[in-house]
Amino acid sequence: MTPPRRDDPGPRRERTAEERERDRLEREARRQGLSVPPPEPGVTADEPRTPAGPPPPAIPDPPPPPAAPEAPPPYAAPDDSASVRRIQPEPPAPPAAPAGALAEEPERPLGVRLARRVSARRPVVTPPADVPRGPARARRSVGKRLFAVIGLVVLAVVVVGIFKVFQPFAGDPGAPVNVTIASGASVGEIGDRLAKANVVDSSFIFQVRATLAGKRGSLRSGQYQLQRNMTYGAAIDALSAAPTPSKAGTLTITIPEGRSRREIVPIVQAKHLKGDYLAASKRFQGALNPFKYDAPHGTRALEGFLFPSTYELRTDATARDLVERQLATFKQRFAGVNLRRAHRKKLTAYDVLIIASMIEREAGVARERRLIAAVIYNRLHDGVPLGIDATIRYILRKPSGALTKSDLAINSAYNSRKRAGLPPTPIGNPGLDAIRAAANPAHVSYRYFVVKPGTCSHAFSTTPQQFQRDYDRYNAARQKAGKSPTSC
Repeated sequence: MTPPRRDDPGPRRERTAEERERDRLEREARRQGLSVPPPEPGVTADEPRTPAGPPPPAIPDPPPPPAAPEAPPPYAAPDDSASVRRIQPEPPAPPAAPAGALAEEPERPLGVRLARRVSARRPVVTPPADVPRGPARARRSVGKRLFAVIGLVVLAVVVVGIFKVFQPFAGDPGAPVNVTIASGASVGEIGDRLAKANVVDSSFIFQVRATLAGKRGSLRSGQYQLQRNMTYGAAIDALSAAPTPSKAGTLTITIPEGRSRREIVPIVQAKHLKGDYLAASKRFQGALNPFKYDAPHGTRALEGFLFPSTYELRTDATARDLVERQLATFKQRFAGVNLRRAHRKKLTAYDVLIIASMIEREAGVARERRLIAAVIYNRLHDGVPLGIDATIRYILRKPSGALTKSDLAINSAYNSRKRAGLPPTPIGNPGLDAIRAAANPAHVSYRYFVVKPGTCSHAFSTTPQQFQRDYDRYNAARQKAGKSPTSC
């Protein structure tokens, strides 16, 4: 006979169904990572726990599963049932099950199980002692954001200032203008003179630009021929050089922007040019053919094509020579104008000249040219009269002074108060800036404008109600002053 092993616990008794169920529950709990409560005092692992009270009815043993090998118990009790290995203590046992049911460990909620597992794995990180917490940290965050915003504002101001001073994207200069710089004039006085003549936009920025260029002491006095809307750098360079004297045997004549043929006649006569300027500017021959610019075949004058600029002619030049120079200059300058937007609105090149001539008469400041062009475009689209009195002044040959009721009621194709659409011809000879504005108006919905009292600018509006308020303000100032309340 083979002797028994020393660790053999002896003959194993047959376990009851309750014991097998208890073992299964314990194994299931261990697989899920849950703890198993210890047996109640006085109850061994081999004895099922039941609640206090009368003994429950006997539960028949279920038949054992066929041919299923019995799993070994989680622990084996020695012969002495009193010395049983206890399961590690855990929190208090759950409430007792109803009579006749086996006591089971309640399953913990999933969130509790995950929290316990994560807390067991994740280390506790303590922030450094110098990191602020709570309100102090919030105040520091707000302070950083405030400094960032201030920094962005300062940067934007610097960028805008650089653009205004150095003007990297400035357009072409406008019409020529004669400027006289007095002897001994300061930089501030020179800047004021240039700003008043519309050579530069701001006297202050002119002074800043001259200081940055180191040419405050290099500006000279004398008679200079400059141009409107020059850059600060170009104006400073022109005034730093000596005035260019007229060549011997030549004369210089300046034609301002927007003047009509009849208004140019006195300027030509003052220069003693030979010939009749009106007759010379009526003939369709020479350097330019107006019909190539969509002028109607009934047109009988070159109004709109006589480009305003400063021309140097021989002393024996004629009015016809001046007209030829004006037409050639127009052909060269107009070739660079983009007419795509005007063509999309079914407007011809000649229509653009008509609109530009009205802009020259109405715009008191350069920045309003495209706004006035937009008003004309919008009213043409609406099919309503333009209401621009400059067209009536043109046909009446009345460039200034008050218009009477009979003037406003004149029966003429140039009366834009009574007739919709454009007048038959341009009412003057526009410069390049006005032509460009007429070809590319601003993207606004304005339909009305009226002079702001005491200024050269206009009040623009979209609705008739707003226009009426602006007009009442203008009319009150006009009645008080006894004349047009404009400072131009």
